[in-house]
Amino acid sequence: MAQGPLPDLAKGTRAIFSLASRHGPSPWIASLETNGAASLEVSLCAPPTAAVGRYLLKVHLNSFQGSVMAYQLGEFILLFNPWCPEDAVYLDSEPQRQEYVVNDYGFIYQGNKNWIRPCPWNYGQFEENIIDICLELLDKSLHFQIDPAIDCALRGSPVYISRVVCAMINSNDDNGVLNGNWSENYFDGINPVEWTGSVAILKQWHATGCQPVRYGQCWVFAAVMCTVMRCLGIPTRVITNFDSGHDTDGNLIIDEYYDNTGRILENKKKDTVWNFHVWNECWMARKDIPPGYGGWQVLDATPQETSNGLYCCGPASVRAIKEGEVDLNYDTAFAFSMVNADCMSWLVYGGKEQKLHQDTNSVGNFISTKSIQSDERDDITENYKYPEGSPQEREVFLKALLKLKARRSPGSHRAASQPSRPRSLSGDGPRSLDTPSLRPSDVVQVSMKFQLLDPPNMGQDIRFVLLTLNMSLQFKDLKVNLSAQSLLHDGSPLPPFWQDTAFITLSPEEAKTYPCKIPYSQYSQYLSTDKLIRISALGEEKSSPEKILVNKIITLAYPGIMINVLGEAVVNQPLSIQVIFSNPLLEPVADCELTVEGSGLFKKQQRVLIGVLKPQHRASITLETVPFKSGQRQIQANLRSNKFKDIKGYRNIYVDSRL
Repeated sequence: MAQGPLPDLAKGTRAIFSLASRHGPSPWIASLETNGAASLEVSLCAPPTAAVGRYLLKVHLNSFQGSVMAYQLGEFILLFNPWCPEDAVYLDSEPQRQEYVVNDYGFIYQGNKNWIRPCPWNYGQFEENIIDICLELLDKSLHFQIDPAIDCALRGSPVYISRVVCAMINSNDDNGVLNGNWSENYFDGINPVEWTGSVAILKQWHATGCQPVRYGQCWVFAAVMCTVMRCLGIPTRVITNFDSGHDTDGNLIIDEYYDNTGRILENKKKDTVWNFHVWNECWMARKDIPPGYGGWQVLDATPQETSNGLYCCGPASVRAIKEGEVDLNYDTAFAFSMVNADCMSWLVYGGKEQKLHQDTNSVGNFISTKSIQSDERDDITENYKYPEGSPQEREVFLKALLKLKARRSPGSHRAASQPSRPRSLSGDGPRSLDTPSLRPSDVVQVSMKFQLLDPPNMGQDIRFVLLTLNMSLQFKDLKVNLSAQSLLHDGSPLPPFWQDTAFITLSPEEAKTYPCKIPYSQYSQYLSTDKLIRISALGEEKSSPEKILVNKIITLAYPGIMINVLGEAVVNQPLSIQVIFSNPLLEPVADCELTVEGSGLFKKQQRVLIGVLKPQHRASITLETVPFKSGQRQIQANLRSNKFKDIKGYRNIYVDSRL
C-alpha cells in the first residue's frame, strides 16, 4: 500500500502488512472477514495518525511452491475521522459531528452588530468530484511542489493540513483557489457578493487548470475553506466577528482620524475596524503547544498578513486568544487584535492631532456562527473574550500587550505587505451603527446623537435628525458640521457627497432636533457594493475649544427573494420550484440574472437571464429539477443587475427518500 509520488516506509507513506498476523511491525491492520471458494473479503484498519489522501492498494500472494504473484487491487481515499477517539480531530458529540462535518449547507452572518443578516451558503462538500478537487488542492500547494515526500508524510497532522489549505484558498503565493479583490472593479470576474456556494468556485478552479477564480472576499475565502476542511473530515464552522479590528503595527490600538467637518480621513497607518470579518474554526488536538489549548482553532484564509512567509493565519487556539496567550503558535497575536483591540479617535487640524476618545469595548462584538442542527445564530463571543469592562478582560488585554512588547524586535513580528492588504466587506442591512458623542473631556455638557426617521431602504430618501442636548445650566451656542460619505469594505472613506452646517443655540437643559435628508438621487451614484454610508457631525462650542464628534453607519436594505416548492420533494421525482423576485428601485434595471443552486437538488448552479425589470416590478420564474439526495436540503438564490448585485433568498426543504 502506497500514498503519494514517493512512497516511503520510514515516512509512513508506504506500508506492508500481513493478513496472517495482527501484531506485525506495521500499524496498518488487515482482517479476514469472509473466506469463499474463489474470493476473500478483507477489511483494512488505518492507524489514526495515517496521512490523508489517495492510496494505491496491492496484494502479494505467496504460493506453496514459493512463487509470489502481485496484483493491483485499486485505490482508496483516507480522510480524517472525527468519530475515532484516537484521531486528532475526534469530536465526542454526534450532533456537532453532523453539523460541522456532514451538513452541506449553512449561513454566513453579515451586516452590522445592530442588524445581523444570515446569508445562505451551499458548502456542497459531498458533491461530485469535490473530494478529488480537494486532494488536487493539496498537491498544488507550495509545500508539495518543494518536497512532495515530506508534504505527504505530514498529511496526518490536522495542524499541518489546515495551514496548507489556508494558504491555498487564496492565491497570493501560488495558484490558489481565489483571487481577492477589494477595488469595487470586478469587470473581469464575479463580484464576491454574487456567490452563493463553494461548488461552482472549486469546479471552476479545477476546470481552468487550477487558475485562481475571480473574485473573493473574507466570507468567500472562509466558506470555500469550510467546504475543503469538512470534505477532508475536519470539523469546521464559519465565524463572523462584528467590528473586527485590523491592527497593522501590533500595538492593539486602532487609530481613526477625522477632520474639522467630521469627515473620516484615510488612515495613514492602515489600521481599520471592519464592519464584519469572517474566518473559520477547525476542531483539532494541539500537541505542538502546551496542554489545554486544543479544540476550536482560528484559521483565516483571507490574505491579510504573512505567516512564516505565506499568506495564511492559524491555527490559533480560541482559548489562547481568550487568555491573552499571544505567543503561542500560530498567529495568535493577530487573531487577538481582531477581537480585542482598543480604538482611538483623533481630530486632525492645522497639521496637529488632538485625541478625542479612546474606546476599549468597540472591537469584537456578537461573534457568530450557525447553531447546531438549527437555522438560528449562536453568539460565541464569550469563547473569545471575557465580558467587556470586566477586570478579567482588562487583565488579559494588558497581559497580551506586555507579551507583544516583550517579543517585539527586528524580524520577530508578522511581516505586512501593504499593497496586498485586503479589505473586508463592511456589511449591509436595514439598521445603523452608532458611535456616541466623543470629546476629550470627561465632563460631558452637550451630547449629540443621530436618529433615523425611516428604515433605510434602497431606493428611498434617507431621513434622519441630529438630537442635541444641553446638560449644563448655561446657554450653549453650537456650530455643527455634518457630512455623509460612502465607505469601502474595510472602512476606508470615499469623498463626501453631502454636507451641511447647523447653528444651534441651546438653553440650559434644553434638547433640540435638527432635521436632515439625503435624497436617493444624491447618494445612489456614490454607493459601494456594500451600500454603506457614514454620516458624521462635529460640533464646536462657541466659548470652548472642545469638540464633540458623533457618527452613524447606515446600511441600506433590499427586499429578499421568495422561494416556493410546488409539490412534495421526493428523490428521483420531478420537482417544480418557483422563485419570486422584484426590482425595489424607482428606475428600471438591466442585465438581470438569477442564479439558483442547492446540493442534492441541482446537479449544477442554474443561471437564468431575466433582462430588464421595470421600476418596482415583481416577477417570478419556475425551475424544474429532480432531487437526487434525501434529507434536509437548502435552495440558495441570488439576483443581480446593473444597479444591484446581491438580492438573496433561501428555502429549506425536506426531500423524502420514497413516496
